[in-house]
Amino acid sequence: MSSRFRKIAVQMDPIERINIAGDSTFALLLEAQARDIEICYYTPDRLSLRGSDVVALAQDLRVRDVKGDHFDLGAAREVCLRDMDIVLLRQDPPFDLAYITSPHLLEMVGGRTLVVNDPASVRNAPEKLFVMNFPQLMPPTLITRDKGAIDAFRAEHGEVVMKPLHGHGGAAVFRLLKQDANYGSLYDLFATSFREQWVVQKFLPAVAKGDKRIILVDGEPAGAVNRVPADNDIRSNMVRGGAAEATALSPREQEICAAIGPELKRRGLVFVGIDVIDGYLTEINVTSPTGVRAIKRTGGPDVAVTIWDAIERKAAQLEAVG
Repeated sequence: MSSRFRKIAVQMDPIERINIAGDSTFALLLEAQARDIEICYYTPDRLSLRGSDVVALAQDLRVRDVKGDHFDLGAAREVCLRDMDIVLLRQDPPFDLAYITSPHLLEMVGGRTLVVNDPASVRNAPEKLFVMNFPQLMPPTLITRDKGAIDAFRAEHGEVVMKPLHGHGGAAVFRLLKQDANYGSLYDLFATSFREQWVVQKFLPAVAKGDKRIILVDGEPAGAVNRVPADNDIRSNMVRGGAAEATALSPREQEICAAIGPELKRRGLVFVGIDVIDGYLTEINVTSPTGVRAIKRTGGPDVAVTIWDAIERKAAQLEAVG
């Protein structure tokens, strides 16, 4: 397999730290390499703006699917991202000022270079806020830091989940019982730890049967995996001990994908992961979605192929316009 596009840059977290068994960026890199695409790698701190040129101190990268020996890097050299065919924006949150700066810079690359996902849309669509554009698909959800509002929400809905607005990977997700002696202390902890609002959501008991990760590619569902929480944990994230199992989309999940797909496509969000529990949409992940390797490992399609097919179509369209 080969590609007409020869050069890509990937902006990601340090490659030596990734867990290749579950890392979707690594799956994309393996597929790019299989297409004979040259890969340049850099971390977000190596991104600069010099006049009108967005440049990165990058290294040539070769990858292989061998745990503990999964990459080779060349010497560091300065690369103008405008000279790349495609840039993959694949760094993990937190969604802080450093993260926000990155898409601002990548938005200035311009020309015939395709940035995936679209950096302006990534910046404007933090996971737990963007999903609120589709309240009809969600469980009852409140975004606030006001204790009175949380008290009223708990009185109405009983058990709830409380989590940071810009958290990721299942970190600091708490279940509060209807009568919970830890509530006051947890409120104080959140109020001290997080300056922004946080998410309070009705607890869905069916999470014990799994939290489904669905990958959408250019607005269309491309594969899914069910993530079942470990014993004594409500979090199904695989980095938190969740187990992956094969699954198919229910009619309700197909309805959710059909409802959000056109907006994802309009925003240039090529690779998106959504979370669905018991037929309710809970998050839309656009920054660095996971799930590609788990879907393939549990017998599903190789979504990395689908993603790269979509990227190359978009890059060809951009080239034709330019």
